[in-house]
Amino acid sequence: MIETIFSLAFAGSVIRVAIPYALAALGGAITERSGVIDLALEAKLLFGAFAAAAVSLATGNLYAGVLAGAAAGAIVAGLQVGCALILEADQVIVGVALNIIGLAGTRFLLQVMYGQGANSPQGPTFGDAVLGNPIAWIAVLAGVAVPIAMRRTRWGLRLRAAGDRPDALIAVGVAPVQARFLAALVGGALAGAGGAQLSLGVRGFTADVSGGRGYIALAMVILAGWRPALAVIACAGIAFADALLRVQLQPQLVAAGVPSELIPQLPYVITLAVLVIFGGRHRPPPASLGKI
Repeated sequence: MIETIFSLAFAGSVIRVAIPYALAALGGAITERSGVIDLALEAKLLFGAFAAAAVSLATGNLYAGVLAGAAAGAIVAGLQVGCALILEADQVIVGVALNIIGLAGTRFLLQVMYGQGANSPQGPTFGDAVLGNPIAWIAVLAGVAVPIAMRRTRWGLRLRAAGDRPDALIAVGVAPVQARFLAALVGGALAGAGGAQLSLGVRGFTADVSGGRGYIALAMVILAGWRPALAVIACAGIAFADALLRVQLQPQLVAAGVPSELIPQLPYVITLAVLVIFGGRHRPPPASLGKI
């Protein structure tokens, strides 16, 4: 088994599993550092996955599907911050509502567009490709660029000020709402691109394809103290454990009497265990998180 773990095939499997986690975590970190609670990552993954599958199926172009996924994530983010900041709705309730809409809405769209509520027709796919998959490169570039941009650019300075010191932004004539909207749109686009991997990595969209990855990504953001680079590293660890369980240990676990239905839930158990052990050691959240 050790030889398999250190093989290129297993490394590729870990990377493919990590992409949606990492992009959702980056998107969540950006949004939350601006002061908006981002419980809607699951909806962004779902709508991103559905839009990517539908557009790539209609056009035959995978790159168009990636763009559609990112656009869908940004649209969900726009609705989220519009309700939270303009209508002043409770940010937690907005996030939960969007996740429910994501689960039911994508099934409804499947039924309306394809006459079935579980799967879309098979379309083009990136398959097992890593180097030839643009979403993998988006994840790598974003994993490097986002932490730098948040520390070294005017956009990042305003984003962090909106989350920690919105009064400082107001003093220099910048509206915190504007900074939060822009941050949410960028974060939503990244999460939507992560959702595109869930459908374009296979041959179409499957209902509830996100499988709770948005919640795990948000947990890693919190565990990392809202630092995007550490959140990506934490997501890579979850992806490694996920791939190890599904690819390597599943036959042994089944043989040991563990029900096969429980094995996909083990990453959630690992996430909870990590949060229990390390959850109290992160730095506090942005001072204005969840506040208008």
